[in-house]
Amino acid sequence: MRIVFAGTPEFAVESLAILHKSNHEIVAVYCQPDRPKGRGKVLSACPVKLYAEENNLLVIQPEDFSELQNQERFALLKSDVMVVAAYGQILPKNTLQTPRLGCLNIHASLLPRWRGAAPIERAILAGDKETGISIMQMNEGLDTGNVLLEKKYLISEFETSQTLTDNLSSLGADTIIEALSNLSDLKARPQNNNDATYAKKILKNEAQIDWNQSAETISRIIRAFNPRPIAQTNAKAKQFENNVLRITEAEVIQDKTIQAPGTIIEYGKGFCYVATANGVLSLKKVQLAGKKEVSIKDFNNAYQLIELS
Repeated sequence: MRIVFAGTPEFAVESLAILHKSNHEIVAVYCQPDRPKGRGKVLSACPVKLYAEENNLLVIQPEDFSELQNQERFALLKSDVMVVAAYGQILPKNTLQTPRLGCLNIHASLLPRWRGAAPIERAILAGDKETGISIMQMNEGLDTGNVLLEKKYLISEFETSQTLTDNLSSLGADTIIEALSNLSDLKARPQNNNDATYAKKILKNEAQIDWNQSAETISRIIRAFNPRPIAQTNAKAKQFENNVLRITEAEVIQDKTIQAPGTIIEYGKGFCYVATANGVLSLKKVQLAGKKEVSIKDFNNAYQLIELS
């Protein structure tokens, strides 16, 4: 098949790679325009563009796909199918109808659960036990099209957004190959809109830890926001006042405590136990603003925490 691929982040790279190495032809790769990144705001290419250029694939980066000239250029590619994985733009109706076999989306959830921008983070935050990949025939709605194929994935209690992204990226790549190989035999399943949930975009203020929540809830926040935007709290120590402390790894160690939320219950050479509204959290890896991530053991060698808020 002649395939147009559309994707932007790291999640999409493995699917592009497996399609590129298959017997299908990648006629073009669409991704978001280069954006400023880092403290220096240096214009940077996305992971999908980097892979495409390394493999001499045609890269197209429209700022607005809905502009007529961009739709006309897309039509000239004469593709059989468009494969989309976290592209980041809404495709206009004309584009969805242009490829001979339509447009297929590799979505990182079991639709209709977690339609939208952040299905991986929302699944962890909600404490879901399973998620997966849905291959969806795209329509004009937001992840509302018929599901052609799905594969389930069990979420472990230690899963972070990074590990879940990596695992679903691999699963998505295998699933799109299977879908394309059996496209004429797949039975489309309409989604039940009554069961739909929406995975809204992650905001930075969601990463602020509230110790008045349970240890389990805070643990999910820490895992869901690793590697970004990273869960954080205000910290007091003998060496500083009200510094921002990022927490990248923690573990729930008991269900009950009578200490006030945010209280450092125990503090030793290689451990730090913090009270929550329900349960105790053991900090494993932390990071002060402007510093590198370190183990709690190394952190304790330099600082002595007094309170978190």
